[in-house]
Amino acid sequence: MALTKQKKSELLHNFTDMVKNANSLVFVHAKGLSVADTTNLRNALHKTDSGYKVTKKTLLARALVDAQITGTMPVLEGEIAVAYSKDLTAPAREVYEFAKKFKEQIALVGGVFENRFMDAQEILSIAMIPATPVLRGMFVNIINSPIQRFAIALNAIAEKKV
Repeated sequence: MALTKQKKSELLHNFTDMVKNANSLVFVHAKGLSVADTTNLRNALHKTDSGYKVTKKTLLARALVDAQITGTMPVLEGEIAVAYSKDLTAPAREVYEFAKKFKEQIALVGGVFENRFMDAQEILSIAMIPATPVLRGMFVNIINSPIQRFAIALNAIAEKKV
């Protein structure tokens, strides 16, 4: 069923707002995914304050051109959806985790990161960055490690002298 001009205009406005307000977009090739699985993906993205929309490629391309994003836009073939968020890594990470379970139905095609188009490999590398709380924990562990080793060494010296 063809969309009316009014509906296309409304969709274009929604996509333009999505592109303008999101710090990160991930283009997802999703084919053959059941409604229940799509809902699970949306719920996982929602927990990280991210969104997920199935798009019309021509309207999405027009919204991306209007946003003046640098670089070369990846080729968007097949059924395309967009995961988006103000968090830079959350949409890529969540879609990647979900894609591990559904390799045949979902693939990362590319995206927009810091107002620049990225291809599938670049988005995949961003998807592998741990979440901010995990990174903070890793940082604290690195800082704590020398202190912990020093305390163990002092304890060993104290036990030898006793």
